[in-house]
Amino acid sequence: MPTTVTPFASNDAPQSDGQASTFRTPPHNVEAEKALLGAIFANNRAHEKVSEFLRPEHFSIAEHGRIFEAVTTLVEKGQIADVVTLQRYFEQDELLAEIGGPAYLVDLATSVITVGNAGHYGQIVYDLHLKRELINLGEDLVNRAYSGDVEETATGQIESAEQSLYDLATSGEYEGGFQEFKASVLATIELAQAAHKREGALAGVTTGLIDLDKMLGGLHPSDLIILAGRPSMGKTALATNIAYNAAYSYLQSNGEEGAVVGFFSLEMSAEQLAARIISEQTNISSDRMRKGELSNDEFSRLVVGSQQLYKTPFYIDDTPALTVSALRTRARRLKRQHKLGLIVVDYLQLIAGNPTSRNDGRVNEVSEITRGLKTLAKELEVPVIALSQLSRAVEQREDKRPQLSDLRESGSIEQDADIVSFIFREEYYLDRSEPMQRPDEKDDHFIEKRDRWEQRLNNVRNVAEVLVAKQRHGPIGKVELHFQGEFTRFSNLDRSHMGEG
Repeated sequence: MPTTVTPFASNDAPQSDGQASTFRTPPHNVEAEKALLGAIFANNRAHEKVSEFLRPEHFSIAEHGRIFEAVTTLVEKGQIADVVTLQRYFEQDELLAEIGGPAYLVDLATSVITVGNAGHYGQIVYDLHLKRELINLGEDLVNRAYSGDVEETATGQIESAEQSLYDLATSGEYEGGFQEFKASVLATIELAQAAHKREGALAGVTTGLIDLDKMLGGLHPSDLIILAGRPSMGKTALATNIAYNAAYSYLQSNGEEGAVVGFFSLEMSAEQLAARIISEQTNISSDRMRKGELSNDEFSRLVVGSQQLYKTPFYIDDTPALTVSALRTRARRLKRQHKLGLIVVDYLQLIAGNPTSRNDGRVNEVSEITRGLKTLAKELEVPVIALSQLSRAVEQREDKRPQLSDLRESGSIEQDADIVSFIFREEYYLDRSEPMQRPDEKDDHFIEKRDRWEQRLNNVRNVAEVLVAKQRHGPIGKVELHFQGEFTRFSNLDRSHMGEG
């Protein structure tokens, strides 16, 4: 008969001061492990209480893990797992023979106190496993810090530690699973009721752009939103505008609307991004700011306009070549510290994949990145806007409006995204296609052709199109915006702006 331990106390108590920590026994509870296995032998339905979270490797005794694995195999096959069936299962198993063979199985069967406590025993086993893993993690961190590896910075080690701790913390989250349909129905009714009380107001985070908000219903938690375009279309400008509008709305409404924004700028520095925002808000050219060409009046306006930006909950991380893992770690930290409500990544193709995915090819690497961003959106329950480059195939077509197939490594991006949108400015292409008179072309014919070109250009001047090509929960279509290139600003389209130079 096994030694009785009451109440299943683990031997992970702190050692006396005079005892070297090196000799401390890792936390474990053999009696809880035996009681759990005995409970399952007595009634295989006890296995259901632990099967969702408990694994063979979670047992401190390797033989117990082996027995649990055998029990799981038999139960999943619809067979009975008891002393008799397991004895036959382990006939040739030398591992079991080392601890007493069939007699040990009988010993386990008599270890059960009550079948009803099986779930509790399993939680004890799992909790002690986590503690052992935590010890291993701590030892690994200490050893890495002592290693003196010059290629690994202290900051990198800290980020890696944060990631490892988070992975360990979330590995035991087994509270999910099926829920009754009535619970889902009630949750849906509550959402509808909240929407009804808003009387048509946005359910998600505002973009600050009326027509775009109407199309999308705002930016919704857990959504991955792809904003793609060719170079010089204004991807970063639009993303910056949306991000700032959301942050400013949050500030003005005391957190009732908008969101705290985390902007990962992998291409531009924080200073360059800030200059764009200041230019947008003050109507002062960022180019002239950079060149020092501002008048005294403009500089005064710059200082005054900047004061309202100080308290805006807009956070910028301009670390280049971030991995998804590092990005996730920093986003979690911002969520914990400042109630992060919107993430922007500029841009997707500049995120570094892990070495394994990198070796598997660029398509697999991008697939891992998009999956990671979607997972992050769901985990933190915030919308994630990820900018993306388009392939050169756009330039080969007469109609240069982007299509889903133009996305680089489009398969995974299109699949993982909840919304795929493109930014397109016809003005950009028309400006570069000014007609030239051929030597053999008559003047009147050329004048007519040029007039048509000028008319087309005037019709699209300062106009940008956001093409929503995929929306998982809403319509697709086109939204027109007003674009001021000098200030890198997108705003609601007013037809009175048409024709401005």
